[in-house]
Amino acid sequence: MSDGTVSNPVIPGFHPDPSICRVGDDYYVVCSSFEYFPGIPVFHSRDLVHWAQIGNALDRPGQLRLYPDTASSGGIYAPTLRHHDGRFWLIVTNVAEGEGNLLFTATDPAGPWSDPVRLPGVPGIDPDLSWDEDGTCWCTVAGVSQIRLDPYTGETSGEPRQLWSGTGGAAPEAPHLYRIGDYWYLMIAEGGTERGHGVSVARGRTPAGPFEPCPANPVLTHRSTDHPIQNTGHADLVQGPDGSWWMVLLGVRPRGGTPGWHVLGRETFLAPVEWVDGWPVVGELTIRMPAPAWPLHPVPDVPVRDDFDQAELQPCWVSLRERPARLCTTKERPDWLTLHAAGDSLDEPDVVFVGRRQQHLSCGARTRVDPAEGRGGLAVRLDERHHYEIEAAAGEVKVFARVGPLRTEVASRPVAAGPVVLGVEVAPHPPADARTGPDLLSFGVEEPDGTFTVLGTLDGRYLSTEVAGGFTGRVIGMYAAAGTVHFDWFDYEPRPA
Repeated sequence: MSDGTVSNPVIPGFHPDPSICRVGDDYYVVCSSFEYFPGIPVFHSRDLVHWAQIGNALDRPGQLRLYPDTASSGGIYAPTLRHHDGRFWLIVTNVAEGEGNLLFTATDPAGPWSDPVRLPGVPGIDPDLSWDEDGTCWCTVAGVSQIRLDPYTGETSGEPRQLWSGTGGAAPEAPHLYRIGDYWYLMIAEGGTERGHGVSVARGRTPAGPFEPCPANPVLTHRSTDHPIQNTGHADLVQGPDGSWWMVLLGVRPRGGTPGWHVLGRETFLAPVEWVDGWPVVGELTIRMPAPAWPLHPVPDVPVRDDFDQAELQPCWVSLRERPARLCTTKERPDWLTLHAAGDSLDEPDVVFVGRRQQHLSCGARTRVDPAEGRGGLAVRLDERHHYEIEAAAGEVKVFARVGPLRTEVASRPVAAGPVVLGVEVAPHPPADARTGPDLLSFGVEEPDGTFTVLGTLDGRYLSTEVAGGFTGRVIGMYAAAGTVHFDWFDYEPRPA
Protein backbone atom coordinates (compact mmCIF):
# COMPACT_ATOMS: atom_id res chain seq x y z
CA MET A 1 0.00 0.00 0.00
CA SER A 2 1.14 3.58 -0.66
CA ASP A 3 0.85 4.42 3.06
CA GLY A 4 3.51 1.84 3.93
CA THR A 5 1.10 -0.66 5.42
CA VAL A 6 -0.39 -3.97 4.33
CA SER A 7 -3.57 -5.81 5.27
CA ASN A 8 -4.03 -8.63 7.76
CA PRO A 9 -5.20 -11.36 7.45
CA VAL A 10 -2.82 -12.14 4.62
CA ILE A 11 -4.97 -15.14 3.60
CA PRO A 12 -8.54 -14.17 4.57
CA GLY A 13 -11.48 -16.47 5.04
CA PHE A 14 -11.61 -20.07 6.21
CA HIS A 15 -7.87 -20.86 6.01
CA PRO A 16 -6.87 -22.16 9.46
CA ASP A 17 -3.82 -23.90 10.92
CA PRO A 18 -1.27 -22.34 8.53
CA SER A 19 2.08 -24.03 8.02
CA ILE A 20 4.82 -22.28 6.06
CA CYS A 21 8.14 -23.06 4.42
CA ARG A 22 10.59 -21.03 2.37
CA VAL A 23 12.60 -22.24 -0.60
CA GLY A 24 14.90 -19.55 -1.99
CA ASP A 25 12.80 -16.47 -2.74
CA ASP A 26 9.52 -18.39 -2.61
CA TYR A 27 7.19 -19.01 0.32
CA TYR A 28 4.48 -21.63 0.54
CA VAL A 29 1.58 -22.02 2.99
CA VAL A 30 -0.86 -24.88 3.48
CA CYS A 31 -4.02 -24.90 5.61
CA SER A 32 -6.57 -27.31 7.06
CA SER A 33 -9.58 -28.20 4.89
CA PHE A 34 -11.70 -30.51 7.12
CA GLU A 35 -14.66 -32.08 5.25
CA TYR A 36 -14.03 -30.34 1.92
CA PHE A 37 -12.61 -31.84 -1.26
CA PRO A 38 -10.11 -31.19 -2.76
CA GLY A 39 -8.10 -30.88 0.44
CA ILE A 40 -5.25 -28.75 1.79
CA PRO A 41 -5.12 -25.53 -0.24
CA VAL A 42 -1.57 -24.53 -1.24
CA PHE A 43 -0.57 -20.86 -1.49
CA HIS A 44 2.52 -19.16 -2.93
CA SER A 45 4.08 -15.78 -2.19
CA ARG A 46 7.26 -13.86 -3.00
CA ASP A 47 6.94 -11.40 -0.11
CA LEU A 48 4.96 -13.05 2.77
CA VAL A 49 2.16 -10.53 2.21
CA HIS A 50 0.54 -11.28 -1.14
CA TRP A 51 -0.57 -14.86 -1.62
CA ALA A 52 -2.08 -16.77 -4.55
CA GLN A 53 -3.57 -20.24 -4.41
CA ILE A 54 -1.64 -22.53 -6.75
CA GLY A 55 -3.52 -25.75 -6.10
CA ASN A 56 -4.77 -28.25 -3.57
CA ALA A 57 -2.38 -30.92 -2.35
CA LEU A 58 -5.04 -33.63 -2.06
CA ASP A 59 -6.95 -33.48 -5.33
CA ARG A 60 -7.45 -37.16 -6.11
CA PRO A 61 -9.79 -39.63 -4.35
CA GLY A 62 -6.83 -41.95 -3.76
CA GLN A 63 -5.18 -39.26 -1.63
CA LEU A 64 -8.19 -38.12 0.36
CA ARG A 65 -10.88 -40.46 1.62
CA LEU A 66 -13.83 -38.73 3.23
CA TYR A 67 -17.00 -40.72 3.77
CA PRO A 68 -20.65 -39.65 3.84
CA ASP A 69 -20.61 -40.11 7.61
CA THR A 70 -17.47 -37.94 8.03
CA ALA A 71 -18.83 -35.20 10.25
CA SER A 72 -18.57 -31.54 9.39
CA SER A 73 -15.33 -30.25 10.95
CA GLY A 74 -13.99 -33.79 10.59
CA GLY A 75 -11.55 -34.84 7.88
CA ILE A 76 -8.25 -33.01 7.32
CA TYR A 77 -6.58 -31.41 10.38
CA ALA A 78 -3.47 -29.26 10.71
CA PRO A 79 -0.95 -30.06 7.95
CA THR A 80 2.75 -29.28 8.31
CA LEU A 81 4.72 -28.32 5.20
CA ARG A 82 8.50 -28.64 5.03
CA HIS A 83 11.25 -28.70 2.38
CA HIS A 84 14.13 -31.12 2.87
CA ASP A 85 16.56 -32.97 0.64
CA GLY A 86 15.19 -31.45 -2.55
CA ARG A 87 11.55 -32.22 -2.04
CA PHE A 88 8.46 -30.94 -0.26
CA TRP A 89 7.03 -32.96 2.62
CA LEU A 90 3.46 -32.65 3.82
CA ILE A 91 2.27 -34.49 6.92
CA VAL A 92 -1.35 -34.31 8.09
CA THR A 93 -4.09 -36.03 10.06
CA ASN A 94 -7.26 -37.32 8.44
CA VAL A 95 -9.60 -37.90 11.39
CA ALA A 96 -12.05 -39.85 9.21
CA GLU A 97 -12.45 -43.37 10.54
CA GLY A 98 -9.46 -45.59 9.76
CA GLU A 99 -7.32 -42.92 8.11
CA GLY A 100 -4.97 -41.44 10.74
CA ASN A 101 -1.71 -39.63 9.97
CA LEU A 102 -0.53 -39.47 6.37
CA LEU A 103 2.60 -38.23 4.59
CA PHE A 104 2.79 -36.84 1.04
CA THR A 105 5.69 -35.59 -1.09
CA ALA A 106 6.12 -33.44 -4.19
CA THR A 107 8.89 -31.80 -6.17
CA ASP A 108 6.54 -28.92 -7.05
CA PRO A 109 4.15 -27.68 -4.34
CA ALA A 110 1.60 -26.88 -7.04
CA GLY A 111 1.39 -30.63 -7.60
CA PRO A 112 1.08 -33.36 -8.34
CA TRP A 113 1.51 -34.70 -4.82
CA SER A 114 2.18 -38.36 -4.15
CA ASP A 115 -0.25 -40.94 -2.89
CA PRO A 116 -0.15 -41.14 0.91
CA VAL A 117 2.41 -42.96 2.98
CA ARG A 118 0.41 -44.21 5.95
CA LEU A 119 1.84 -43.71 9.43
CA PRO A 120 0.20 -46.23 11.77
CA GLY A 121 2.98 -45.75 14.32
CA VAL A 122 2.38 -42.00 14.64
CA PRO A 123 -0.32 -41.33 17.23
CA GLY A 124 -2.57 -38.33 17.71
CA ILE A 125 -3.09 -35.23 15.58
CA ASP A 126 -1.16 -32.15 14.40
CA PRO A 127 2.02 -33.97 13.26
CA ASP A 128 5.21 -31.99 12.60
CA LEU A 129 8.40 -32.98 10.77
CA SER A 130 11.97 -31.90 11.48
CA TRP A 131 15.40 -33.28 10.59
CA ASP A 132 18.52 -33.12 12.74
CA GLU A 133 22.14 -32.79 11.57
CA ASP A 134 22.44 -36.57 11.19
CA GLY A 135 19.45 -36.70 8.86
CA THR A 136 17.18 -38.29 11.45
CA CYS A 137 13.53 -37.32 10.97
CA TRP A 138 11.54 -36.52 14.11
CA CYS A 139 7.76 -36.42 14.16
CA THR A 140 6.19 -34.39 16.98
CA VAL A 141 2.45 -34.49 17.66
CA ALA A 142 -0.15 -32.83 19.85
CA GLY A 143 0.24 -33.75 23.43
CA VAL A 144 3.27 -32.99 23.07
CA SER A 145 5.16 -36.19 22.20
CA GLN A 146 7.76 -37.23 19.64
CA ILE A 147 8.77 -40.33 17.71
CA ARG A 148 11.53 -41.13 15.24
CA LEU A 149 10.17 -41.61 11.71
CA ASP A 150 11.42 -42.93 8.39
CA PRO A 151 9.49 -40.59 6.08
CA TYR A 152 10.12 -42.74 3.03
CA THR A 153 8.53 -45.89 4.43
CA GLY A 154 6.36 -44.56 7.26
CA GLU A 155 8.06 -46.83 9.78
CA THR A 156 8.68 -45.55 13.30
CA SER A 157 11.38 -46.46 15.82
CA GLY A 158 10.74 -46.85 19.52
CA GLU A 159 7.82 -45.51 21.49
CA PRO A 160 6.49 -41.93 21.53
CA ARG A 161 8.37 -39.84 24.09
CA GLN A 162 6.73 -37.00 25.98
CA LEU A 163 8.60 -33.73 25.39
CA TRP A 164 6.73 -30.95 27.17
CA SER A 165 3.25 -30.36 28.55
CA GLY A 166 3.17 -26.61 27.92
CA THR A 167 2.47 -24.00 30.58
CA GLY A 168 -0.73 -25.55 31.90
CA GLY A 169 -3.18 -24.33 29.27
CA ALA A 170 -5.78 -26.63 27.78
CA ALA A 171 -5.02 -28.66 24.64
CA PRO A 172 -1.25 -28.40 24.09
CA GLU A 173 -1.14 -28.99 20.35
CA ALA A 174 0.16 -27.80 16.96
CA PRO A 175 3.85 -28.44 17.79
CA HIS A 176 6.60 -27.24 15.48
CA LEU A 177 10.28 -27.99 16.14
CA TYR A 178 13.09 -25.82 14.71
CA ARG A 179 16.86 -25.63 14.88
CA ILE A 180 17.68 -21.90 15.23
CA GLY A 181 21.18 -20.96 16.32
CA ASP A 182 22.40 -23.04 19.25
CA TYR A 183 18.98 -24.29 20.30
CA TRP A 184 16.10 -26.43 19.22
CA TYR A 185 12.88 -24.47 19.71
CA LEU A 186 9.56 -26.18 20.34
CA MET A 187 6.57 -23.95 19.62
CA ILE A 188 3.05 -25.07 20.50
CA ALA A 189 -0.50 -23.77 20.74
CA GLU A 190 -2.40 -24.12 23.98
CA GLY A 191 -5.55 -22.83 25.61
CA GLY A 192 -7.86 -24.29 22.96
CA THR A 193 -8.54 -22.78 19.55
CA GLU A 194 -11.20 -20.45 20.92
CA ARG A 195 -10.82 -17.22 22.92
CA GLY A 196 -8.19 -18.73 25.24
CA HIS A 197 -5.81 -19.60 22.40
CA GLY A 198 -2.13 -18.69 22.62
CA VAL A 199 1.40 -19.54 21.49
CA SER A 200 4.07 -20.84 23.88
CA VAL A 201 7.71 -21.74 23.32
CA ALA A 202 10.39 -23.90 24.95
CA ARG A 203 13.98 -24.64 23.95
CA GLY A 204 16.55 -27.37 24.37
CA ARG A 205 20.00 -28.37 23.17
CA THR A 206 18.76 -31.42 21.27
CA PRO A 207 15.57 -32.18 19.33
CA ALA A 208 14.62 -34.62 22.09
CA GLY A 209 15.06 -32.03 24.86
CA PRO A 210 14.99 -31.54 27.74
CA PHE A 211 13.10 -28.31 27.07
CA GLU A 212 13.01 -25.19 29.23
CA PRO A 213 9.98 -22.91 28.82
CA CYS A 214 10.29 -19.29 27.77
CA PRO A 215 9.94 -17.09 30.86
CA ALA A 216 7.58 -14.78 28.93
CA ASN A 217 5.10 -17.49 27.85
CA PRO A 218 2.69 -17.20 26.20
CA VAL A 219 4.68 -15.32 23.58
CA LEU A 220 1.40 -14.41 21.88
CA THR A 221 -2.22 -14.40 23.06
CA HIS A 222 -5.17 -12.02 22.86
CA ARG A 223 -7.18 -13.79 25.54
CA SER A 224 -9.13 -11.51 27.92
CA THR A 225 -8.69 -8.49 25.62
CA ASP A 226 -10.97 -6.50 23.33
CA HIS A 227 -8.48 -6.80 20.46
CA PRO A 228 -10.23 -7.05 17.04
CA ILE A 229 -8.24 -10.23 16.29
CA GLN A 230 -9.03 -13.10 18.65
CA ASN A 231 -8.33 -16.84 19.03
CA THR A 232 -4.68 -16.25 18.06
CA GLY A 233 -2.53 -19.37 17.91
CA HIS A 234 -1.41 -22.39 15.90
CA ALA A 235 1.68 -20.56 14.64
CA ASP A 236 4.64 -21.41 12.40
CA LEU A 237 7.92 -19.50 11.90
CA VAL A 238 9.78 -18.44 8.78
CA GLN A 239 12.79 -16.23 8.03
CA GLY A 240 12.56 -13.32 5.60
CA PRO A 241 15.11 -12.42 2.91
CA ASP A 242 16.77 -9.80 5.14
CA GLY A 243 17.26 -12.20 8.04
CA SER A 244 14.16 -11.03 9.90
CA TRP A 245 11.74 -13.55 11.39
CA TRP A 246 8.00 -13.80 10.92
CA MET A 247 5.12 -15.84 12.24
CA VAL A 248 2.03 -17.06 10.42
CA LEU A 249 -0.84 -17.96 12.71
CA LEU A 250 -4.58 -18.34 12.82
CA GLY A 251 -6.98 -15.79 14.24
CA VAL A 252 -10.60 -14.70 13.92
CA ARG A 253 -12.37 -11.36 13.55
CA PRO A 254 -15.48 -11.38 15.74
CA ARG A 255 -18.22 -8.87 14.95
CA GLY A 256 -21.51 -7.75 16.43
CA GLY A 257 -22.52 -7.47 20.06
CA THR A 258 -21.58 -9.73 22.91
CA PRO A 259 -20.15 -12.36 22.83
CA GLY A 260 -19.08 -11.59 19.26
CA TRP A 261 -19.49 -13.91 16.30
CA HIS A 262 -16.89 -14.84 13.69
CA VAL A 263 -18.31 -16.01 10.39
CA LEU A 264 -15.34 -16.35 8.04
CA GLY A 265 -13.70 -19.09 10.07
CA ARG A 266 -10.14 -19.00 11.34
CA GLU A 267 -7.93 -16.97 9.00
CA THR A 268 -4.19 -16.74 8.36
CA PHE A 269 -2.40 -13.70 9.84
CA LEU A 270 1.21 -12.50 9.71
CA ALA A 271 3.19 -11.02 12.62
CA PRO A 272 6.83 -9.88 12.98
CA VAL A 273 9.17 -11.70 15.39
CA GLU A 274 12.36 -10.48 17.05
CA TRP A 275 14.84 -12.51 19.05
CA VAL A 276 15.72 -11.15 22.51
CA ASP A 277 18.06 -13.08 24.82
CA GLY A 278 17.52 -16.19 22.72
CA TRP A 279 13.72 -16.08 22.83
CA PRO A 280 11.17 -15.05 20.18
CA VAL A 281 9.26 -11.85 20.90
CA VAL A 282 6.17 -11.37 18.74
CA GLY A 283 5.44 -7.85 17.51
CA GLU A 284 2.03 -6.24 17.52
CA LEU A 285 -0.57 -8.13 15.49
CA THR A 286 -2.81 -5.62 13.71
CA ILE A 287 -5.31 -5.42 10.87
CA ARG A 288 -3.11 -2.79 9.20
CA MET A 289 0.54 -3.66 9.70
CA PRO A 290 3.79 -2.01 8.57
CA ALA A 291 4.95 -3.38 5.25
CA PRO A 292 8.07 -5.57 5.36
CA ALA A 293 11.36 -3.90 4.51
CA TRP A 294 11.79 -5.58 1.13
CA PRO A 295 10.16 -5.15 -2.31
CA LEU A 296 6.57 -6.34 -2.44
CA HIS A 297 5.24 -8.59 -5.18
CA PRO A 298 1.48 -8.11 -5.50
CA VAL A 299 -0.45 -10.91 -7.18
CA PRO A 300 -3.29 -10.41 -9.68
CA ASP A 301 -6.76 -10.09 -8.19
CA VAL A 302 -8.89 -13.19 -8.56
CA PRO A 303 -11.43 -12.46 -11.33
CA VAL A 304 -14.92 -11.63 -10.09
CA ARG A 305 -16.54 -14.00 -12.57
CA ASP A 306 -15.91 -17.66 -13.28
CA ASP A 307 -17.49 -18.59 -16.62
CA PHE A 308 -16.80 -22.31 -16.17
CA ASP A 309 -15.09 -22.31 -19.56
CA GLN A 310 -12.18 -24.53 -18.44
CA ALA A 311 -12.14 -28.32 -18.43
CA GLU A 312 -11.37 -28.36 -14.70
CA LEU A 313 -12.60 -26.13 -11.91
CA GLN A 314 -10.31 -23.49 -10.47
CA PRO A 315 -8.51 -24.55 -7.24
CA CYS A 316 -10.63 -22.22 -5.06
CA TRP A 317 -13.72 -24.41 -5.63
CA VAL A 318 -14.44 -27.10 -3.04
CA SER A 319 -17.13 -29.74 -2.59
CA LEU A 320 -18.43 -31.80 0.30
CA ARG A 321 -16.33 -34.93 0.97
CA GLU A 322 -15.97 -35.86 -2.71
CA ARG A 323 -16.56 -34.56 -6.21
CA PRO A 324 -17.56 -37.40 -8.56
CA ALA A 325 -17.19 -36.40 -12.21
CA ARG A 326 -20.55 -37.97 -13.00
CA LEU A 327 -22.24 -35.49 -10.63
CA CYS A 328 -20.18 -32.36 -11.24
CA THR A 329 -18.78 -31.40 -14.63
CA THR A 330 -18.02 -28.48 -16.95
CA LYS A 331 -18.03 -30.79 -19.98
CA GLU A 332 -21.68 -31.78 -20.26
CA ARG A 333 -22.90 -28.36 -21.40
CA PRO A 334 -20.05 -26.23 -22.80
CA ASP A 335 -19.17 -23.22 -20.64
CA TRP A 336 -21.65 -24.23 -17.93
CA LEU A 337 -21.19 -26.06 -14.66
CA THR A 338 -23.60 -28.99 -14.45
CA LEU A 339 -24.58 -30.56 -11.13
CA HIS A 340 -26.62 -33.77 -10.80
CA ALA A 341 -28.38 -34.11 -7.46
CA ALA A 342 -27.51 -36.96 -5.10
CA GLY A 343 -29.13 -35.96 -1.79
CA ASP A 344 -32.41 -34.13 -1.31
CA SER A 345 -31.12 -30.86 0.16
CA LEU A 346 -28.17 -29.14 1.80
CA ASP A 347 -29.19 -30.98 4.97
CA GLU A 348 -27.75 -34.16 3.44
CA PRO A 349 -24.05 -35.01 3.80
CA ASP A 350 -23.80 -36.15 0.18
CA VAL A 351 -25.45 -33.11 -1.42
CA VAL A 352 -23.80 -32.00 -4.65
CA PHE A 353 -22.35 -28.63 -3.75
CA VAL A 354 -19.56 -26.54 -5.28
CA GLY A 355 -18.52 -23.49 -3.28
CA ARG A 356 -15.72 -21.09 -2.46
CA ARG A 357 -14.74 -19.67 0.89
CA GLN A 358 -16.26 -16.35 1.90
CA GLN A 359 -13.18 -14.15 2.32
CA HIS A 360 -14.61 -10.69 2.96
CA LEU A 361 -16.81 -9.29 5.71
CA SER A 362 -18.83 -7.50 3.00
CA CYS A 363 -19.37 -9.19 -0.35
CA GLY A 364 -21.88 -10.13 -3.00
CA ALA A 365 -22.37 -13.35 -4.95
CA ARG A 366 -24.45 -14.03 -8.06
CA THR A 367 -25.02 -17.04 -10.27
CA ARG A 368 -27.11 -17.63 -13.38
CA VAL A 369 -29.07 -20.84 -12.90
CA ASP A 370 -30.98 -22.97 -15.38
CA PRO A 371 -33.23 -25.23 -13.26
CA ALA A 372 -35.31 -26.58 -16.16
CA GLU A 373 -34.27 -30.18 -15.39
CA GLY A 374 -34.22 -29.96 -11.60
CA ARG A 375 -34.04 -27.77 -8.54
CA GLY A 376 -31.07 -25.96 -7.05
CA GLY A 377 -29.46 -22.63 -6.46
CA LEU A 378 -27.10 -20.54 -4.37
CA ALA A 379 -26.21 -21.32 -0.74
CA VAL A 380 -24.19 -19.93 2.13
CA ARG A 381 -23.08 -22.94 4.19
CA LEU A 382 -21.42 -23.49 7.54
CA ASP A 383 -22.50 -27.12 7.99
CA GLU A 384 -25.49 -29.41 7.35
CA ARG A 385 -27.45 -27.85 10.19
CA HIS A 386 -26.56 -24.21 9.53
CA HIS A 387 -27.07 -22.79 6.03
CA TYR A 388 -29.16 -20.33 4.05
CA GLU A 389 -30.06 -20.72 0.40
CA ILE A 390 -32.06 -19.31 -2.47
CA GLU A 391 -33.40 -22.07 -4.68
CA ALA A 392 -34.88 -22.07 -8.17
CA ALA A 393 -37.29 -24.56 -9.69
CA ALA A 394 -39.40 -24.24 -12.81
CA GLY A 395 -41.28 -20.96 -12.46
CA GLU A 396 -40.50 -20.25 -8.79
CA VAL A 397 -37.72 -19.07 -6.48
CA LYS A 398 -37.67 -19.72 -2.71
CA VAL A 399 -35.44 -18.64 0.18
CA PHE A 400 -34.78 -21.17 2.96
CA ALA A 401 -33.05 -21.03 6.33
CA ARG A 402 -31.74 -24.02 8.28
CA VAL A 403 -30.71 -23.31 11.88
CA GLY A 404 -30.11 -26.35 14.07
CA PRO A 405 -33.18 -28.62 13.96
CA LEU A 406 -35.37 -25.98 12.27
CA ARG A 407 -35.76 -25.48 8.53
CA THR A 408 -38.14 -22.84 7.26
CA GLU A 409 -39.21 -21.24 4.00
CA VAL A 410 -38.51 -17.53 4.35
CA ALA A 411 -39.87 -16.17 1.08
CA SER A 412 -40.94 -17.12 -2.44
CA ARG A 413 -41.91 -15.52 -5.72
CA PRO A 414 -42.78 -16.65 -9.23
CA VAL A 415 -40.27 -16.10 -12.02
CA ALA A 416 -40.37 -16.52 -15.77
CA ALA A 417 -39.37 -19.88 -17.16
CA GLY A 418 -35.72 -20.25 -18.12
CA PRO A 419 -32.45 -19.21 -16.51
CA VAL A 420 -32.60 -16.85 -13.54
CA VAL A 421 -29.89 -14.88 -11.73
CA LEU A 422 -29.84 -15.54 -7.98
CA GLY A 423 -27.79 -13.59 -5.51
CA VAL A 424 -26.82 -12.83 -1.93
CA GLU A 425 -25.48 -9.61 -0.42
CA VAL A 426 -23.51 -9.86 2.83
CA ALA A 427 -23.07 -6.66 4.84
CA PRO A 428 -22.11 -5.84 8.43
CA HIS A 429 -25.05 -5.34 10.75
CA PRO A 430 -25.62 -1.66 11.53
CA PRO A 431 -24.69 -0.92 15.16
CA ALA A 432 -27.65 -1.34 17.46
CA ASP A 433 -27.13 -2.91 20.88
CA ALA A 434 -25.19 -5.64 22.67
CA ARG A 435 -27.35 -8.31 21.06
CA THR A 436 -26.77 -7.22 17.46
CA GLY A 437 -25.45 -9.96 15.18
CA PRO A 438 -22.31 -9.71 13.05
CA ASP A 439 -23.91 -9.21 9.64
CA LEU A 440 -27.01 -9.51 7.48
CA LEU A 441 -27.45 -11.76 4.44
CA SER A 442 -29.96 -10.57 1.83
CA PHE A 443 -31.08 -13.11 -0.77
CA GLY A 444 -32.80 -12.11 -3.98
CA VAL A 445 -33.23 -12.17 -7.73
CA GLU A 446 -31.53 -9.99 -10.31
CA GLU A 447 -34.10 -8.47 -12.64
CA PRO A 448 -33.60 -8.19 -16.43
CA ASP A 449 -32.69 -4.50 -16.00
CA GLY A 450 -29.91 -5.40 -13.54
CA THR A 451 -31.65 -4.30 -10.35
CA PHE A 452 -31.55 -6.64 -7.39
CA THR A 453 -34.84 -7.53 -5.70
CA VAL A 454 -34.39 -8.77 -2.14
CA LEU A 455 -36.75 -11.56 -1.12
CA GLY A 456 -35.46 -12.15 2.39
CA THR A 457 -32.82 -10.83 4.83
CA LEU A 458 -31.40 -13.12 7.52
CA ASP A 459 -29.28 -12.63 10.64
CA GLY A 460 -25.71 -13.83 10.08
CA ARG A 461 -25.05 -14.97 13.65
CA TYR A 462 -26.71 -18.32 12.92
CA LEU A 463 -24.01 -19.06 10.35
CA SER A 464 -21.18 -18.45 12.81
CA THR A 465 -18.89 -20.77 14.74
CA GLU A 466 -20.14 -19.39 18.05
CA VAL A 467 -23.63 -20.72 17.18
CA ALA A 468 -22.87 -23.80 15.07
CA GLY A 469 -19.63 -24.96 16.68
CA GLY A 470 -16.86 -26.64 14.75
CA PHE A 471 -13.70 -25.41 13.06
CA THR A 472 -14.75 -24.18 9.61
CA GLY A 473 -16.12 -20.95 8.12
CA ARG A 474 -18.68 -19.93 5.57
CA VAL A 475 -18.56 -21.31 2.05
CA ILE A 476 -20.70 -19.72 -0.70
CA GLY A 477 -21.65 -21.69 -3.77
CA MET A 478 -24.00 -23.66 -5.95
CA TYR A 479 -25.92 -26.85 -5.33
CA ALA A 480 -28.39 -29.25 -6.90
CA ALA A 481 -31.25 -30.47 -4.71
CA ALA A 482 -33.13 -32.48 -7.35
CA GLY A 483 -32.51 -33.56 -10.92
CA THR A 484 -29.95 -31.70 -13.03
CA VAL A 485 -29.13 -28.03 -12.60
CA HIS A 486 -26.88 -25.95 -14.87
CA PHE A 487 -24.93 -22.82 -13.86
CA ASP A 488 -23.77 -20.39 -16.55
CA TRP A 489 -21.41 -18.35 -14.35
CA PHE A 490 -20.65 -17.39 -10.77
CA ASP A 491 -19.62 -13.95 -9.50
CA TYR A 492 -17.98 -13.24 -6.14
CA GLU A 493 -17.18 -9.59 -5.46
CA PRO A 494 -15.89 -7.85 -2.33
CA ARG A 495 -17.92 -4.85 -1.17
CA PRO A 496 -16.70 -1.81 0.76
CA ALA A 497 -16.49 -2.79 4.43
